[in-house]
Amino acid sequence: MALKSSAKTEANTYEVEVTVDGETFMVAVAKVFKKESKKITVPGFRKGKAPRAIIEKMYGKDVFYEDAMQECYPEALDEACKEADLNVITVTGLEATEVSEDGFTFKATVIVEPEIEIKDYKGIEVEKLSTEVTEEMIDEEINSVRERNSRMVTVEDRAAQNGDTVVIDFEGFCDGEAFDGGKAEEYNLELGSGNFIPGFEEQIVGHNTGDEFTIDVKFPEEYQAENLKGKDAQFKIKLHEIKVKELPEVDDDFVKDVSEKDTVAEYREELKKTVAKRLESASERDLDDKLTNAVIEKVEGEIPSQMIDREAQNMIQEMDMRLRQQGMDFDTYMKYTGMNADSVLEMYKPEAERRVKMRLALEKIAELEKIEPTEEDIEAEYNRMAESYKMEADKVKEIIPAESLKEDLGVQLAMKLVKDNAVIK
Repeated sequence: MALKSSAKTEANTYEVEVTVDGETFMVAVAKVFKKESKKITVPGFRKGKAPRAIIEKMYGKDVFYEDAMQECYPEALDEACKEADLNVITVTGLEATEVSEDGFTFKATVIVEPEIEIKDYKGIEVEKLSTEVTEEMIDEEINSVRERNSRMVTVEDRAAQNGDTVVIDFEGFCDGEAFDGGKAEEYNLELGSGNFIPGFEEQIVGHNTGDEFTIDVKFPEEYQAENLKGKDAQFKIKLHEIKVKELPEVDDDFVKDVSEKDTVAEYREELKKTVAKRLESASERDLDDKLTNAVIEKVEGEIPSQMIDREAQNMIQEMDMRLRQQGMDFDTYMKYTGMNADSVLEMYKPEAERRVKMRLALEKIAELEKIEPTEEDIEAEYNRMAESYKMEADKVKEIIPAESLKEDLGVQLAMKLVKDNAVIK
């Protein structure tokens, strides 16, 4: 097998001509004969027992050529593209031009990874989010804990207000007739939540426990039930109970209940550290995101759509794996969301394009900066992954080839270089 020629036809596209020698081709023909002859019936022979010469005489000498060429294509094209130094993404065309027992020649159209350019990746100016912890932030944390430890208490000495939860019976009427879905008993409704149609909750405000009353509302034009869209309606209401959320007082007893601290001051200090850690993580993620966007904007070059499609497919596979871990699969997800394979692919394409551009950019930076992970770097990463996956390092090495890990580390080191040289405000 040998590369005959390689020519660029357009951006990221090459036509490669490859020859396969007769010996290799005949080995493939023999392999196909052995596999296919079992299915062939020839008069005078048991099924699958007819000699190759008899079959070729009946059906033609080239009867097994097409399948034999299919056997040869992958390895022959792979070797030829390596010889031509082409990093192939996908094959879009394949055509045999000459074929005989002495071998065959074929042409392939291949899409290759693009040659991109990137400049000014050092000194990128970015603004980092503040990590200062304010007293208001600590108060918000405490209020969240108070909310989680709240309880509902009945109020009997006043009328219902926004924010209260009321227990009501209701029945709805349109044109004097009760309608389906418009009735419930002892329903818990938080006033001001906006869960009911406009005007419903507002007209309960001001009523007292035990009140029975009627309210007038108008269904929105875009209401889901066709028979109620834009219609005037009346609801008969009976108010059974008014409840309000009672939050615990912030004192030392509260602190002991919700933490391992003894005093409010100690608790606030602990929360300050917790919030600071969260803000720092959020700030770093935001910084990385801003740097990523800045690097992507500096990429010059035409990215093949096939690369983006392939990355989008990878993302769908990742999504399918996550869904399966949650007891669902991709088909069920599409059924629930009303999406199909094409619409999911389109949904992922923007992020897929972003990932592809960033990877290409960092690979180019690694090349320009001559970034080369050391054997120690690779070994350390294997050990880190082994610890993370709770596996033996040797097992991880069997799953992830060193060359692949080396490329990933090169990309990580390139990103570190960008970050170390950024001007952070």
